Amino acid sequence: MSASTAPQPVHSHRRALRAGFAALVGTSIEWYDFYVYATAAAIVFPQVFFPEVDHALGTLASFGTYAVAFFMRPLGGIIFGHIGDKIGRKPALTITLMTMGVATVLVGCVPGYATIGVWGAIILILLRMAQGLAVGGEWGGASLMSVESAPPKHKVFYGGFTQLGNPLGALLATGAFWILAAMGDEVLLSWGWRIPFLFSIVLIAVGVWVRYRVEETPVFEEKIEGHKQSTPILFALRNNWWPMLLGFCIIAMSSGGYVIATTFVQNFATGPDVGLAASIILGAMTVASFVETLVTLPLAWLGDRWGGKSIIYLGVILSFLVFLPLVLVIQNHQVTMIYVLVSALRLTLSGAWASLSTVMTQMFRPQARYTSMSLSYGIGAAVWGGLSPAIASGLLAATGNFWSVVAFFGVLCVVALFGTFFAPQHSDMAPATDSLTPRMDTTTVRNIGKRSR
Repeated sequence: MSASTAPQPVHSHRRALRAGFAALVGTSIEWYDFYVYATAAAIVFPQVFFPEVDHALGTLASFGTYAVAFFMRPLGGIIFGHIGDKIGRKPALTITLMTMGVATVLVGCVPGYATIGVWGAIILILLRMAQGLAVGGEWGGASLMSVESAPPKHKVFYGGFTQLGNPLGALLATGAFWILAAMGDEVLLSWGWRIPFLFSIVLIAVGVWVRYRVEETPVFEEKIEGHKQSTPILFALRNNWWPMLLGFCIIAMSSGGYVIATTFVQNFATGPDVGLAASIILGAMTVASFVETLVTLPLAWLGDRWGGKSIIYLGVILSFLVFLPLVLVIQNHQVTMIYVLVSALRLTLSGAWASLSTVMTQMFRPQARYTSMSLSYGIGAAVWGGLSPAIASGLLAATGNFWSVVAFFGVLCVVALFGTFFAPQHSDMAPATDSLTPRMDTTTVRNIGKRSR
């Protein structure tokens, strides 16, 4: 078959919209499940599962169960990346959704320390590991589903549907806990915290139905006819190690910085040193999630015009500038300004997040792309997202000064800017005839033969 008659991917707006909607629904559910646990870990779990230790140690222990999921993400990226690169994006994403949902529902059923002692925390860790596996395969696959189905000049916008799932999931999670917190601490700590976890069973059914109806991506359909990898992880480590390292750096802000701006800030604000009411910070986070939901797609739209990397630069730099005054207003209990600056920070972080799906997708050729992207993101999330709350808590405890956390936030910004600057960008429409292509098609071989003669 000649190059002129070879089938090409069909990148229509209709197909891209269906794929983007499926990615949005799935990631919203997955991130809802993830942030329900994160919110509970910051506000509820220290009292429910670690009541026998002081607040600082209970917080560290709670964040420890939270961090476990991050360290499972690389393994999830390998497992589901293999499925996604060999069988397809669609089946991998269906499995991740069901795994996450079942684990979340079971978290809502775990008895507290008063009932089964330390076994409650142990069960939490096991279920959190399952959540980590699911998220490790979810984000990369959902990104590929939306970006690979999009027309070339609109990839950042449609990739933004995947990114929109994060603030939407956070909005649902913090909103649920905000409502429960308004009912009083007794309700929240006794049985109320379980409701958001149990509600996930409804979301699972919706998500599986939506993903069952979506088509496989055109890039994968083309790839399996020519460049299918027998062992995607080996190809990824051998050929994609440099862009994977850069991807690890890029998400320092969108993962680590985001976790500090959400989970750690919630815990700091409601801790004994500041003593802010949980309803205030949860209200601010809910409003901020709503703001982030509104701006994600417009920022992704701008990414197609200004460049996805330019939007990340802008978001990272502005996030650091907003984080500085946020520290002061939280310490001074300036409620109005807390709402304003928490929302402003989430808006700027959206700049570092909105175009991330497309930028990271296009860092890799289609061969072993799911595995490469998921592993890079998973390792980065494990290090930056998993350790950042504990590092920030440790710095605050050691120095007694929140400016040490500000300095750490600045380090995350620098790392993200470095990774973004050096990140390569490839087009799916370009012929894959470079050194990363495992084998050449017959047309290329014939053309080489003609030139040699």
